[in-house]
Amino acid sequence: MMLFVLPASLAPWIAPYDPETISLSEQLKPPSWEHPLGQDQNGSDILSRLLYGGRISMYVGFWVIGISGTIGVLIGLISGYYGGWLDTVLMRVVDILLAFPGLLLAIALVAVLGPNLNNVVIALTAQGWVSYARLVRGQVLSVREQEFVLAACTSGISDNRIMFRHILPNIIQPVIVQATFNLAGTIIAESSLSFLGLGVPSGTPSWGVMLSEGKDVLFEAPFVSIFPGLSIMVMVLLCNILGDALRDYFDPKIDS
Repeated sequence: MMLFVLPASLAPWIAPYDPETISLSEQLKPPSWEHPLGQDQNGSDILSRLLYGGRISMYVGFWVIGISGTIGVLIGLISGYYGGWLDTVLMRVVDILLAFPGLLLAIALVAVLGPNLNNVVIALTAQGWVSYARLVRGQVLSVREQEFVLAACTSGISDNRIMFRHILPNIIQPVIVQATFNLAGTIIAESSLSFLGLGVPSGTPSWGVMLSEGKDVLFEAPFVSIFPGLSIMVMVLLCNILGDALRDYFDPKIDS
């Protein structure tokens, strides 16, 4: 993953050109020594736009994972630990949200809120937390019956301390694995929204926007679409490989 995260982070310093520079006299120029990945319809350098587009994907991905993971872990802890009517209510909310296709819900929210980067984060977070909540709740239901938790309860320790000092550290591993897999889904979702014109504004260097712009010249200059498409594919593949590796590391009993 560092193959993408590091270059995207350093894009302002390593990008060979300004990603928003327009040179209409050099439209759709194929890859060359000066422009290794070619130039798009506006004559902008595709490599520079890919680097800056990676920043947008990382921004959305990490913010969505961070916010939805925090919300989901808190709700899952509360639901699994206290149980009863509170658990029933929270899990019914989760079931209702899961009944809606995630991307369609995000499209509806962005259409209402308006297409910009922060609204994309909000839209993807709206349903992103439910997978963490269900995962954490199931883990808590198992862990809370173990002896060290029961001993902590009988010793008079507060519920907050039990949840965050005794239970959470013992269930955090599957949450990390889940976050890695969700990062891949978030990158695809952000690219899909941008492709549909519901993400970042047109012209902004984003992998989804680049795919959308490249579809109009797919046969004339296929490299305009090929490189952002490959970037999305490889990034998602690396996230999934990392998720599989972390899962095997945290649970050696799982066959590789």
